[in-house]
Amino acid sequence: MDKSALKTIFSSKVDTWATPQAFFDKLNQTYTFTLDPCASAKNAKCASYYTKEDNSLYKDWGGHSVFMNPPYGRGIGEWLKKAYEEGQKENTSVVCLIPSRTDTKYFHNYCMKSDLLYFVKGRLKFGDSKNSAPFPSMIVVFNGANSGMPFVGTIGAA
Repeated sequence: MDKSALKTIFSSKVDTWATPQAFFDKLNQTYTFTLDPCASAKNAKCASYYTKEDNSLYKDWGGHSVFMNPPYGRGIGEWLKKAYEEGQKENTSVVCLIPSRTDTKYFHNYCMKSDLLYFVKGRLKFGDSKNSAPFPSMIVVFNGANSGMPFVGTIGAA
């Protein structure tokens, strides 16, 4: 990978990372997703989806099994707040694929209130990339069942 590509990856210029299909399929076997709130027409993982233009932060996700791979930029905390709030609704679960950043406010304010928290073993290869991501990932699940502390586990990248 050239210096220019590395510089972009480690900057906030890139905030969308296409979910690896095999990884999504593994999660979908458990959760049977019905909504992708952070999609484009090219990378939507569910028949029902919202694009950036739809601004799903202002949409109702209630009653869905949601798969969310949000933009990884500075606004990620807003997405985690929305996921937490929507996950408290009846018959709603929100499964989030996010960078594992345990030192952030959003991690402590929302992820630590999740029902399930899985750290991904290894690094994911997003989209059609030949290289692994330059950051670790985690899965955060909100489904309204939290009893104070999330269940913490691991899940394989492949």
